[in-house]
Amino acid sequence: MAPAPTRGTFRFDKYMAVMVALRESGYPLTEHAPAPMPRRWLEAVHCPDYVEQVFTASVPHEKERRIGFPVTPHIAQRVAHTNGGTWLAAQLAKQHGYAANSAAGSHHALHDTGAGYCVFNDLAVCANRLIAEGDAARVLIVDLDVHQGDGTASLTAGRDDIFTLSLHAEKNFPVRKARSSLDVPLGDGVDDEGYLEALDRHLPGIFADFAPDMVLYQAGVDVHGNDKLGRLSLTDEGLERRDAYVIDETRKRGIPVASALGGGYGRDPREVADRHARSMLACARTNARSASASVSDVIG
Repeated sequence: MAPAPTRGTFRFDKYMAVMVALRESGYPLTEHAPAPMPRRWLEAVHCPDYVEQVFTASVPHEKERRIGFPVTPHIAQRVAHTNGGTWLAAQLAKQHGYAANSAAGSHHALHDTGAGYCVFNDLAVCANRLIAEGDAARVLIVDLDVHQGDGTASLTAGRDDIFTLSLHAEKNFPVRKARSSLDVPLGDGVDDEGYLEALDRHLPGIFADFAPDMVLYQAGVDVHGNDKLGRLSLTDEGLERRDAYVIDETRKRGIPVASALGGGYGRDPREVADRHARSMLACARTNARSASASVSDVIG
């Protein structure tokens, strides 16, 4: 794990806290260390000039301000590996039904810049590469972070082989929304029942109409009522029901699903990490029930 930058407000310490929470849960996990995402795969989605700026730690200050932290050589290596983690999670999901990346979910990164604590867009890069490599023909990205996945929507716009679904707080970041394949903006304070009703209203129809053969799941926990940057009001139980619903709807159709960590913010990194860990465990348990599996994969 790369050391945290000395400037910026993002709490990098939550990532190790997530792994600690998972290990302490007692659930049978297999941990994997991913290889870095090949640079040419990043350049297939992102501007090569921007990729060069990241890997040479020469990202202009105005872009670093959009990202929210300085892009040091350590950060460049970190994001290459976390992007590789989403790719590895997708490969493991094809074997086991479900696998989780305990980082990434960088859905705000755009073609020629990062934004909103995101440097490279692992969801768009992974979806593009799955199709290019013949691992999938149609990829559904289910983005349930509290913030709209504007970068993912922008980077995959116009493609008929990638579908982006975004449920998000309407009045939250980013101010200027992109156009997902389907956007479901939610009003402030939406609770468990309202959220799950909206999800159930749309997700089964997307499966029926789009017929994906791979799902990438942006499992942000910033929809929680106690999240520092969220505007919704889901409870711990609501988050668990959300995650179980997504995995159940995906796996009962025999489709593999890989999740990325996504957003979750607060003063106490352990409290946020526990939410992320419970989210991944809810997904793993639901997959185990559907596949009678006993071991799930976590990319750490």
